[in-house]
Amino acid sequence: MATDLGKTNANLDFSRRALLRASLTFGGGLALHAILPNVAGAANDGAATEGSALTAFVRIAPDGVVTILSKNPEIGQGIRTMLPMIIAEELDVAWKDVRIEQAPLNEGVFGRQHAGGSNSTPENYMPLRRVGAAGRRMLIAAAAQEWSVAADECDTDAGVVQHRKSGRSLSYGALAAKAAQQEVPDLASVKLKDPKTFKIIGKRIPGVENAKIVTGQPIFGIDVTVPGMLHAVFEKCPVFGGKVSSANIDAIKALPGVHDAFIIHATEANPSKDPEGIVDGVVIVAKSWWTANKAREKLAIVWDEGPSSTHSSEGYAAQAEKMLSGAPSTLLRNDGDPDTALKGAAKIVEASYSYPFLSHLVLEPQNCTAHFSNGKIDLWAPAQNPGPGQKLVAKTLGLEEKDVIVHVTRGGGGFGRRLQSDFMAEAAWISRKIGAPVKLLWNRRDDMQHDFYRPAGFHKFKAGLDDKGALVAFTDHFITFGKGGKPANSSATMPATEFPAQLVPHLRFGQSVIESSVPTGPMRAPRSNALGFVFQSFMDELAHAAVRDPLEFSLALLGEARSLPTDPAKPDPQRDFNTGRMRNVLLHVAEISAWKDRGQLPRGTGKGVAFYFSHLGYFAEVVQATVSDTGAIKIDHVWVVGDIGSQIINPAGAEHQAQGAALDGLGAALGQAVTIEKGRVTQANFDSVLPLRIDQAPRVDVEFITSNFPPTGLGEPALPPVAPALCNAIFAATGKRIRQLPIDTRLLKA
Repeated sequence: MATDLGKTNANLDFSRRALLRASLTFGGGLALHAILPNVAGAANDGAATEGSALTAFVRIAPDGVVTILSKNPEIGQGIRTMLPMIIAEELDVAWKDVRIEQAPLNEGVFGRQHAGGSNSTPENYMPLRRVGAAGRRMLIAAAAQEWSVAADECDTDAGVVQHRKSGRSLSYGALAAKAAQQEVPDLASVKLKDPKTFKIIGKRIPGVENAKIVTGQPIFGIDVTVPGMLHAVFEKCPVFGGKVSSANIDAIKALPGVHDAFIIHATEANPSKDPEGIVDGVVIVAKSWWTANKAREKLAIVWDEGPSSTHSSEGYAAQAEKMLSGAPSTLLRNDGDPDTALKGAAKIVEASYSYPFLSHLVLEPQNCTAHFSNGKIDLWAPAQNPGPGQKLVAKTLGLEEKDVIVHVTRGGGGFGRRLQSDFMAEAAWISRKIGAPVKLLWNRRDDMQHDFYRPAGFHKFKAGLDDKGALVAFTDHFITFGKGGKPANSSATMPATEFPAQLVPHLRFGQSVIESSVPTGPMRAPRSNALGFVFQSFMDELAHAAVRDPLEFSLALLGEARSLPTDPAKPDPQRDFNTGRMRNVLLHVAEISAWKDRGQLPRGTGKGVAFYFSHLGYFAEVVQATVSDTGAIKIDHVWVVGDIGSQIINPAGAEHQAQGAALDGLGAALGQAVTIEKGRVTQANFDSVLPLRIDQAPRVDVEFITSNFPPTGLGEPALPPVAPALCNAIFAATGKRIRQLPIDTRLLKA
């Protein structure tokens, strides 16, 4: 099971270069600058490196208001609330006195600032706790000095330092200036709270921007306005890799309200052929976005579509079928002797599965406001990965990175799409070209037809069961997409440790690659979102072939509690797959979903179960679905159980993330696909790619069980089990197996 983005600094060694700097603010408050080890390096080798970064910034004003900077982008995952909660807890300040601001982009100061891979919690939980604890210690030291008492005679409560023996107390605001003059503690040695005493962590805290969102206040990238701003649209070749031959630029310039129109050639704007860089197209700049977008309808462009114009989804499927009939081009894993074991198996089960390219379908289309002036550029962008975006813009314009200033706005969804920064480079180029601030805003067709798609894939499984129904042999030939015989990126790969690897004595994973120019990239739960569907659906097939309860079949395969290494050379108890943790979530979801009573369901209704380990999270899910005689699917209920470690920081946010992930996965299974014809995406809006509608959304019950492991993230791991659980429920209801997504309801008619 995939753990590709799950790195942790839970065991960070703070003995090397972990510092805190304090200073007075204007007006007499306390500012804390936390210098913590480089979390990315520490995650890799378990120890801090000398390359350290300022990763937290806290201000305490004389009136007691505490301002905490939230360093990572907010795209709806609740990080702007959750990260400050960690500092506030250990600082021991009342949440009502906390104000939160978005930190500016400065990875040399704040460390890595990104939203992806469910990494924010494992990277920041312990470091930010230490920041808050160090601030609390300095405030206590200031009060002890003021009262001429020992620091260990003082304690804190909700923004107040108390000396209980004398009954004296002072607010943090009153102590802020004096605290700034105290000796700065060593972050490695600060005393942390006992989690049993937490007052903020573990409590349901509403999102700090909820009120602004529901009242329509301008907090998203699409809302940005700057003085003198113009509006731009960018028409790109519908065929990936196509080029502009000619366009009616003069006619477009003559239209009312149009400020400028021009051709961009990738040979000039992206000579290094960066996959996120600018491609050929035509830009229209106008006084309003509506004017620019209407002028776009009058464009007459002659495209050189290039060799990709012959590609199609049908062609890819035909290639895959041919490849699957032969041997894999690459061997990913080979344990034992699968061929001999299959020959001796009591029962052979074979099945082929496939899944399509997917678009991210973010509700807020890609956009960026840029202002190039005096050799520098300011960008306002809803980016998930603003640091690499800054680098891309600097490379595109030939600037130094320090001259690219990125203002990170809230993003209206991301799901991995905004990890790419193409829209930032485009806006920057346009602003410099026209010599004015400009907002580039994609329309829905742009967003859907110029995405970095979830890679499609094909799998051919063959498995052998012994006479007792145990799985003894397993093979998979995986077809993915890429170039030069290699997968396009990590999202198009399959790990050698994918379940059920290490649990079957004879197992072989092979891989072949279809050459394609379709741009691909990470989508929520990269690769796991697809692998979960095919592997967990096939495991259900195996259980039924063995005439065993699917839940019991999985528990038997998992066996006793143990850790299966992701990398045998570097065992890591958090990254490695723990069969005991997975058993626990399976048993709990069976309990809360009344799995044992599923035989009492009415005709046409069934329950399915699936589980998956990704991004350090263990999740098991049960879906109950009803299928009518016409093939219509109604999802009645979803039960989700997760183990993401010892602490749920914000239960409200955690529940919402798990519910959202489950609904996201259901939507993809029911109605989402991107199809290629003549080298171009055929879908253009939500009428052809179908996100889950409100009336399709079932009740989703979420429960967490805690384990003795550091807390981990939640954006991704609840998604992979839901699609196979749904498909397994459909089989239970109808006896018809779903092996291709999205689900074709015509196949389910009675």
